[in-house]
Parts: sequence; structure tokens; C-alpha cells
Amino acid sequence: MPDDLARPATVMYSERVLPSPLGWLLAPAAAGVMAAVFYPVGTTLAVVVGAATLVAAVGFGLRTSPLVQVADGELRVADAHIPLELLTAPRALDREQTRHELGQGFDPRAHVVLRSWAGTAVRVEVDDPLDPTPYWLVSTRRPAELAAAIEAGVR
Repeated sequence: MPDDLARPATVMYSERVLPSPLGWLLAPAAAGVMAAVFYPVGTTLAVVVGAATLVAAVGFGLRTSPLVQVADGELRVADAHIPLELLTAPRALDREQTRHELGQGFDPRAHVVLRSWAGTAVRVEVDDPLDPTPYWLVSTRRPAELAAAIEAGVR
């Protein structure tokens, strides 16, 4: 049996960056609007379209919510991952700092995984001469905890 399957993952930090409660309220609102649009055509059609819209909206919210983890010596964000040994200087960013990083402070070479529903982020520098990516900018609702987990993993 391969070692990866035999050994349980060591997770230091894990967060799914889900939409806010207001964002989730948009799913039934959209379903209601679509049902109302199709109601004049037929009640059954309105119910089916409303239900399909609700399922699609919830699925979209879940599918676009990245999983952020510090586990097994790596920072994992959605499908991307990088060894912690290549990272330095993790910095927790508040809303204003995150806005600055996306505007005046933005480097187009950066690896960015941001969600508008999470206003805070973590910036972590990449210290790899073979990687043209200067840093990762990652959405999180708990930036101090994520930065601390990265820092602990780097040591």
C-alpha cells in the first residue's frame, strides 16, 4: 500500500470559504423570481424552474467556495498547492489591506484566489528562484489563524 494512503493527513488549518448568509439568501430569492417569471406559463413549470434554479444556485455557491488548507507540509488552495518550505512572511490582511493588494499593490504574476464574499486575505511570499510567482494572495475569513498556521508550518 502506498505511504500516502496509509498515513493520515496532518491538517494544521482548514477552511472552506463559503458565501456569507446574505449570499445564501440570494439562492431562494433567485428561485422565487424564476418561479414568478414562469408562473403565467404554468404552475408546474414555475415550480420545476424555481427548484432547478435553487439547486443550481446552491451548487454554484458550493462549487466556487475554495478549500484552504495547511496540511502535510503544503499550503493548498482549491486545486493549487505549494510546499511550506518555499513560503516566507505570511501576512494577515484586513479589508483595507486586501483592497490595496488588489489595486495599487497588485502584481499580475501573483497567484490569487479571492472571493468577494470574504473581504480579508493572507499574503504569503514565494521564495523559489525557479517560480516566477512572487506571492500568493488567498481569501480567508480567519486571516490571523491562516497566517499563524503557515508560519508554524514553515518553522
